[in-house]
Amino acid sequence: MDLLATALPALGEAFSLIVQPEQIMFLMIGVLLGLSVGVFPGLGGIAGLSLVLPFIFGMDPVSGLALMVGLIAVVPTSDTFASVLLGIPGSTASQATVLDGFPLAKRGEAARALAAAFASSLFGGILGAIILTFFILIARPLILAFGTPEMLMITLLGLSMVAILAGRVPLKGVAAAGLGLMIGTIGESDASGSLRMASYSIPYLTDGIKLVIVGLGIFAIPEIIALLRQDRAISRSGGLGSGWFQGIRDWWANIWLSVRSAFIGVIVGVIPGLGGSVVDWIAYGFTVQGAKDKSQFGKGDIRGVIGPESSNNAKEGGGLVPTLIFGIPGSGSMAVFLGGIALLGYDPGPHMVRNNLDITYTIVWSLALANVFGAGLCILLSGQIARITTIRFTLVAPFLFMLIAFAAFQSSQSLGDLVMLLGIGLLGIFLRRFEWSRPAFLIGFVLSSQAESFANQAVQISTIRFRNDFWSGMEYIFSPVSIGILILLVVSVIIGIRQGKKILGNDTPPTGAKRAPLMFLIAVTAYVAVAVYDASTINVLRDKIFPVTIGIVTLIACAALMVRMMAQPETDVVFADLESGGEDAAAPHGLWSTLAWFAFLLGLSALVGFVLALAVFLVSFLRLRANVSWVRAVILTAIGIGVLAFLGGSLGRDFPPGLLQEYVNLPWPLT
Repeated sequence: MDLLATALPALGEAFSLIVQPEQIMFLMIGVLLGLSVGVFPGLGGIAGLSLVLPFIFGMDPVSGLALMVGLIAVVPTSDTFASVLLGIPGSTASQATVLDGFPLAKRGEAARALAAAFASSLFGGILGAIILTFFILIARPLILAFGTPEMLMITLLGLSMVAILAGRVPLKGVAAAGLGLMIGTIGESDASGSLRMASYSIPYLTDGIKLVIVGLGIFAIPEIIALLRQDRAISRSGGLGSGWFQGIRDWWANIWLSVRSAFIGVIVGVIPGLGGSVVDWIAYGFTVQGAKDKSQFGKGDIRGVIGPESSNNAKEGGGLVPTLIFGIPGSGSMAVFLGGIALLGYDPGPHMVRNNLDITYTIVWSLALANVFGAGLCILLSGQIARITTIRFTLVAPFLFMLIAFAAFQSSQSLGDLVMLLGIGLLGIFLRRFEWSRPAFLIGFVLSSQAESFANQAVQISTIRFRNDFWSGMEYIFSPVSIGILILLVVSVIIGIRQGKKILGNDTPPTGAKRAPLMFLIAVTAYVAVAVYDASTINVLRDKIFPVTIGIVTLIACAALMVRMMAQPETDVVFADLESGGEDAAAPHGLWSTLAWFAFLLGLSALVGFVLALAVFLVSFLRLRANVSWVRAVILTAIGIGVLAFLGGSLGRDFPPGLLQEYVNLPWPLT
């Protein structure tokens, strides 16, 4: 009763906040943005949130939260379009949907598959929000038991889970998470302000690399480049066929499968760091194992759509549990969401649940409402969206990159933002090419500062306690909660190592010569070694102990990978290389020639400013690469520049200047 007495006023306040017309408007804007992002394969919630993150600073907190929640809620729904219509996973959370959704579309039953998927997504999203509502009631009193050592242990739990389960080769997951942690330590340390890893000679790096740039570079850039190299329409047919009502009936006939899969989504979402990278495969495996007739799975079984789609929306509700209650991202999109909450002036974690329970419930129920709006819009706009997919991606890509570059520049209003975007994008391309876990890298990056802070605090307090009373120090470090989390960590790692391959599916990645994967590993190892040496030269112990420790662990993982590469044949999965087979290898355009276009935009921006450079880039790209007429190229460029100027003007944002602007006084937006 006490819990209800505390929660009911907060629930009432949350409802009164989210039904305000202004909040509904921002929620709908977020839903529309999420729908737009989700339609394009591979972008997902991380890229979408990274795009809006620079613009929410200074917004009303509830409006900013509504915008972000609307976006992340609908992406797992709208990404179904790409999975069903194109056979390309719309995001990491919709990989399994391809297995049966795409065969259904090829049979002319795309509408049936989409209807079942949207109904499942809506149900899963609402069920996830309901479960989260009651979980917060239970979890809130337990939060008081979490001190610094416990928060450090749960941070390590999140890191260990994503490192083991988010990659086909566990060692690559460990190395990717370690690399993310090390890059996260660049800049000024929180403890004593020591400058680390080139930040003492490059002023841009003093404040570290911004999350917006890392999110866009690691996820959006590689997928845009991969699709651009194909130089074809996203879809060859804009038709959906019939079967909308049949899809709804299919969902209702399999309602208990939807319930069970939604619960799986919530549970997987609760585990820090897993999220969308595995939830669809777990739900799909559960669906297949529970079916009496397994003969049609992979050939167009509607249950193969209902199971994964029910789970991947429910996991957003589950992912909010560690994100809101402990400040630990439950998935890659939640990692960016965490940064957005901080920008709005809130401190995600125990403090927020204790003191801002109304805001916490506002997020939860905005998620449920956004799922309703998102599913409705997806059904209403399905026909139009299907036709949009017939547009050549070559016509869309330069404008996507324009928006990404504009969003990245808002990080620190420096041309260095664009340089870093291209650099991190190149890293993301290689991580994708060689099957290094990008979610592991991103969450390692996000948790780096937090893990270091908890580690330093725990060491400081425990040292003082040990000096005064040995048993007091032991009790502080090895509390029952810490021991419980440690046991869970060990068990999860063991299970992850044994079950990882089953969770990620049975497909075999293309492999090629040893040289390219080995060279990338050597490059990563060299960077980490230099970073460890750099950190070891710092005089302040608190500022160097974390990067040195993490760096050594990462080096051990890299060394173990190198040993495996030396011992295994070139056909082993450790040599996965997407350039050796599949669509990447058969792409009509090369990687470096495609990247050269964006390097050209960057170089020209340094000379004449971003807007002028963008005009030249768009006209040249559309005429020479997309092969459209000069007139059409100029018209499309004018539209693109107009949209960008509108965004900049309405948001009060500037554009990157070049050398030209230092000598010539130009009007806005050319300044």
